[in-house]
Amino acid sequence: MKSKLNNKNTTLGKSASVVSVILKGLGQIMLQENSITGLLFLIGIFYGSPIMGFSALLATICGTSIAYLLKYDKTEINKGLYGFSAALVGVAVMLFLKPVLWAWIIVVVGSVLAAMLQHFFIKLKIPAFTFPFVLVTWLILFVCKSFCADLLAVQMPTVVHLSDSLSDGFKSFGQVIFQNKLLSGLLFFVAVFISSPIAALYGLAGAIVSDIIAFGFSAPIDDINLGLYGFNAVLCAIVFAGDKVKDGIWVLLSVILSLGVSIFMIKFQFTQLTFPFVFATWITLFIKKQFKN
Repeated sequence: MKSKLNNKNTTLGKSASVVSVILKGLGQIMLQENSITGLLFLIGIFYGSPIMGFSALLATICGTSIAYLLKYDKTEINKGLYGFSAALVGVAVMLFLKPVLWAWIIVVVGSVLAAMLQHFFIKLKIPAFTFPFVLVTWLILFVCKSFCADLLAVQMPTVVHLSDSLSDGFKSFGQVIFQNKLLSGLLFFVAVFISSPIAALYGLAGAIVSDIIAFGFSAPIDDINLGLYGFNAVLCAIVFAGDKVKDGIWVLLSVILSLGVSIFMIKFQFTQLTFPFVFATWITLFIKKQFKN
């Protein structure tokens, strides 16, 4: 009897551990190794779109599973490093494609590929951030536009309500995971705040600053109100957030760089995703390293 109880407890413990890893994978979308953060992200995605919620969960499970199957480093797996790019691929697929059977197959294949690319960059010791997600999603869009355009979803116009800088900042949090509803953005902000208050506050400030500068450059006000000029700034600010004055300088530099790339990509109708964040962060890290040297 005691042996059976021990086995049951072991099974429950392993199940809880797996769930924790999956949720951490979701939390790592905004660089937070925190299960509660990941859970709130998932709730926020489901609130915005149940289909995207299921797709994010499936993709995170697939990305994490392939990491287990290919016997990647367990410490890296337990941190959720093979779930976040996969999760973003899952949500992006359901944004850009129709939710048909082929789209779900693409979610599985794309999330596995994203996790494998993540491993490739980790092995090279390159801070890839969400770059695997960007590469895989660009590839999916290129293939679909070239060979199966009927899979592409018809983008419905989004109703934009009167807004202000603060709510635009929260919406920027939402747009990191393709959610345009204010409540989803608020949930995402709270999720990051629970894990790292300073990262959340810097993220909000970065988004607001980015929106104000974008407005100064005559960016479309509707796009600003939807958070489309602030979500890359959120991620940049989270990366460089810290309690020193110089941290704020690096945040500001990365935010301005990411906005410049965003404006360029939107102007020439490139699908930006989180590439402006990745590019700006790489450049800022390089400059920061030169100053240290």
